[in-house]
Amino acid sequence: MSHKSATDNFRAARDRLVAFRDNHAEAVAGFEWPDVGDTFNWGIDWFDAIARGNNHPALVIAEEDGTTKRFSFHDMAARSDQVGNWLKSLGVKRGDAVMLMLGNQVELWDSMLAIMKLGAVILPTTTALGTADLIDRMQRGGVRHVIAASADVDKFDDVPGDFTRIRVGAGNADWTDFADAFATPAAPLPHPLTAPHDPLLLYFTSGTTNRPKLVEHTQVSYPVGHLSTMFWLGLRTGDIHLAISSPGWAKHAWSCFFAPWIAEATIFVYNYGRFDAAGLTQKIRDEHVTSFCAPPTVWRMLIQSDLSAGPGDLREAISAGEPLNPEVISQIRRQWGLTIRDGYGQTEMTAVVGNTPASPVKDGSMGRPLPGSPIVLVDPISGALAEEGEICVDLARHPVNLMTGYVGDAERNAATTHDGYFHTGDIAARDSDGYITYIGRTDDVFKASDYKISPFELESVLIEHPAVAEAAIVPAPDAVRLAVPKAYVVLAAGFEPSSDTAFSILAYAREQLAPFQRIRRIEFMELPKTISGKIRRVELRAREEEVAIGTVIAIEWRDDDLRGN
Repeated sequence: MSHKSATDNFRAARDRLVAFRDNHAEAVAGFEWPDVGDTFNWGIDWFDAIARGNNHPALVIAEEDGTTKRFSFHDMAARSDQVGNWLKSLGVKRGDAVMLMLGNQVELWDSMLAIMKLGAVILPTTTALGTADLIDRMQRGGVRHVIAASADVDKFDDVPGDFTRIRVGAGNADWTDFADAFATPAAPLPHPLTAPHDPLLLYFTSGTTNRPKLVEHTQVSYPVGHLSTMFWLGLRTGDIHLAISSPGWAKHAWSCFFAPWIAEATIFVYNYGRFDAAGLTQKIRDEHVTSFCAPPTVWRMLIQSDLSAGPGDLREAISAGEPLNPEVISQIRRQWGLTIRDGYGQTEMTAVVGNTPASPVKDGSMGRPLPGSPIVLVDPISGALAEEGEICVDLARHPVNLMTGYVGDAERNAATTHDGYFHTGDIAARDSDGYITYIGRTDDVFKASDYKISPFELESVLIEHPAVAEAAIVPAPDAVRLAVPKAYVVLAAGFEPSSDTAFSILAYAREQLAPFQRIRRIEFMELPKTISGKIRRVELRAREEEVAIGTVIAIEWRDDDLRGN
């Protein structure tokens, strides 16, 4: 197959999904992953094919100080050619792992395209890491080259190994200056003849329960697989897409790289030091953003701000990262007239479940399986297909949008791919219309008085109370009931961590929940999170065990005290 045929087949699959963006059933029923042949490189076979001579904006980066940089598709193709040829002169070759430790700056996109075009392997990492984590990731990822922001290069001083050191920005003279890449023009890079199964991306998971896992994706699992994500986001050519996502995490590749550029949409980035809802919504209006994707934490902060100025040209409102509470959806619907569409996926895959454009949204549901995503629910005990069970991917249907596996972890690979399924570790229920509702992680769901408790369901009720900004439910050991639900709560602005506040929240929860779901204890504190912003309930569960044996003193209020009043 010629490279042109690979491009044409990819385009045909893309165009079909765009054509049926308002018809979920038709999009799913007739979808087939495109045949890209024996060699495929998304950077050349897709991006360069759409970018050369294309002066429409590909990337717009706005800073908090009001400055904005704009780059066309043609600019990005030419810049990545320069960077790629320069990296090649420094010894970067096909198959080499290159760590990227950059913020939302154009050099990140330059580097990702360039490394891809060389046939090398991209290992993005967050700038929040310290030296100890870098040593672990460099070793596990087999990193041979590092491109880092100048502010972070000192973190590598104690990292062992002989690796190429490239800095972005002025600084350490021992590091090669990235700006040298643009000293001379460069010819288009030749096709590296990468095969579809060759590695392209290495991503570490956020590590909500254990040490972060190292996920490997191929030349097609993310580049082609994100056709499903584009469909879920509802992107079209000419759209302007803003996603709140930090570089170094897989969601950044989802919404700030592959999905928008598959659609030939503009990626808009807004860099800010401290979250400011008014500033963010003003940028959305000023830049005519048409689609906005943000984690639930951001949406929860937005509904506590003044949204009266409206959403501007916003057409699509999307949430991802963790389940979204129904109360947040209803408030945005009331104030902006838009329905936030939730979805589901993991670092290990692309978006596989979602509420898609024009489909009815059932508040609290993640939606239905997306095109090319063979999602089933499997009973964790019997292993049989069920209406409530673990979210799994049917391996017999050869899903393109699934990782190769966890690097260097045969035991975990075996544990997650047995019985013909990839096991996500997430529990959900499916209704008669095929809509899937998240219940919780297999290790988050617990029993109280022999009743199964879904933390997410209880948290969704708590978030409705005006005093609650964020909440996490975990089991607290109890002599009578074995465990009872305890709420850890972050208070909204203007509320004090007092008895009155605690009993008001407990009373509200009592009114809204079934007796077996009753929240028995509440404590106010900041929630422990991963560096990607996900709540580490494992830490809260461990804390409750220490509270139970008296090694930690909890300042908490109890439902029993409320009844005593």
